[in-house]
Amino acid sequence: MNLCRECRHEISEQAMVCPHCGAPYPAKEKWDGWGFEYKSNLTVFGLPFVHISFKYRPNRVPVVAKGIIAIGQFACGVFTISQFGIGIFSLSQFTIAAYALAQFAIAYSLIAQIGIYIHEGRGQFVKSIAEIIRMFS
Repeated sequence: MNLCRECRHEISEQAMVCPHCGAPYPAKEKWDGWGFEYKSNLTVFGLPFVHISFKYRPNRVPVVAKGIIAIGQFACGVFTISQFGIGIFSLSQFTIAAYALAQFAIAYSLIAQIGIYIHEGRGQFVKSIAEIIRMFS
């Protein structure tokens, strides 16, 4: 038997919630949220080289992955793989990046149909306005 870190009542080591005060995972000395988080010890310009975060704090606020390589639901870094990301190179569902492979993105050059059209004026099924005018003249 262990003591709950919050109310100091005796609880099972395997208890997921304290039956007295409701603290989650009461047998753990420290608990900082649900999910998974990893940060490499190697840092570059004060950022971890790799930061992976699929974690929520106890107040249900998501932990943003911040690093040179950032992977998570929310990510910010040079290379990001995420659902919502900000980075130089990004593989995300929604992103702001210089180069992006994304469902929806704001980027200088997208590796997606809309990005090719904006950057080069044409795409796979799109012709440039000049080509369309030449076709009808």
